[in-house]
Amino acid sequence: MPRRRKKEERKIAFERINVLFGLAEKYGLKGNTQRANRYAHLAWKIGMRYNVTIPGNLKRKYCRGCHTFLRPGINCRVRLTGDRITTVCEKCGRFYRYPILKERNASTK
Repeated sequence: MPRRRKKEERKIAFERINVLFGLAEKYGLKGNTQRANRYAHLAWKIGMRYNVTIPGNLKRKYCRGCHTFLRPGINCRVRLTGDRITTVCEKCGRFYRYPILKERNASTK
């Protein structure tokens, strides 16, 4: 029985996750939400199966509660509250808070 090459599998899984999120964004903009949600869910399943973390910029694009592709103004609410960005999923009601990153002063280096 041949040995598994986990590094190669994870690399391929990472590429597939990026492709699936690209397709989810494409179909989400067209208005086909079912297909966009399906692609986001498949990307999550691939990440779980091959133990690949989804990149931070893509993590904000799907709900980790119901695995739907989030589109601000359509199926999620985005608010600026103090020093945070708050995103609320309209389907399941889960909310996420991300800090607003401020530029560091040049004098602190």
